[in-house]
Amino acid sequence: MVGYIDNPIVGSQIRIRFDAAFEDQFPDRSEFFYAKCGCSRFLSKQFLPFLPSNAPLFLAFDPKAPGPGPGVPTGVPNSINFQQLYMNVEYSPHRRFSAFVEVPIRWLQPQGFKQIPPFPGFSNQSGLSDVQAGFKFAAVTSEGTYLTFQFKSYFPSGDALRGLGTNHYSVEPSLLLYHSFSERWTLEGQIGDWHPIGGSAGVSTTSSPTSEGFAGDVFFYGIGPSYKLYQRNHVRLAPVVELFGWHVLSGFQSQPGGPVDSAATEVSGLNIVNLKVGVRTSIGFRNSFYVGFGQALTHDDWYKHIVRLEYRYSF
Repeated sequence: MVGYIDNPIVGSQIRIRFDAAFEDQFPDRSEFFYAKCGCSRFLSKQFLPFLPSNAPLFLAFDPKAPGPGPGVPTGVPNSINFQQLYMNVEYSPHRRFSAFVEVPIRWLQPQGFKQIPPFPGFSNQSGLSDVQAGFKFAAVTSEGTYLTFQFKSYFPSGDALRGLGTNHYSVEPSLLLYHSFSERWTLEGQIGDWHPIGGSAGVSTTSSPTSEGFAGDVFFYGIGPSYKLYQRNHVRLAPVVELFGWHVLSGFQSQPGGPVDSAATEVSGLNIVNLKVGVRTSIGFRNSFYVGFGQALTHDDWYKHIVRLEYRYSF
């Protein structure tokens, strides 16, 4: 019944999901959303005449930074609005096991970017993002309860230079829970870790010439109760509230436009919590619709607000 926690119930389905998110202030944080800001590639001596006097030249310069550029965000923080369309197919040959693949299409609208002559600024982008694939295995399938292990892999299929991908592989193991307390009340949950494989070079400091990678692990968790408010004639209507959080374990985020010693900031220890509210409507046993809204509860965030629409067909 949930909309953001992954579905713990193993089965065959086709799912189409659309997200619209607003005010992503640090999109390259731990290279979780997209690759290290490409503005680092252009902070070199040949571009000095075009840069403001307070441009961060120390710590930030990385000629191999794969992310979007050459536009440089104006000030700290910068902001990006984005939309993503996900097409997911899951097939279950056995009631305990399924495999899935998900193809995302991304649209980006950078906010607050300025031009470095003679290069154009970073403009709106769209295209294929990082494809995902994985499997589920249900360890517990007793009546009213599912405990499922999910393993998801991310492939660097999105063009990192255009902000459409992370430019590295990632893996994401997690545990999913579904429990029905009654005919109307259910509880679902998820806990896991997003782990990058590879990623961009870290940021050198005066005390540490070499450091950990720019990408970093992100631990995440979620819990969501739902209540079947209406159930009649094969139609079910269930409001659902989800609390979803992320704990950033390592990595960096770019802060171009700031003082020299904060061109990039270590982000280990950041906590991000979102509240998601929505409604799921099921028609028969195969068709399901979800509409929801998410709001960041913490100062640190991946986005300030998000709207999600979803259709799911089970077979």
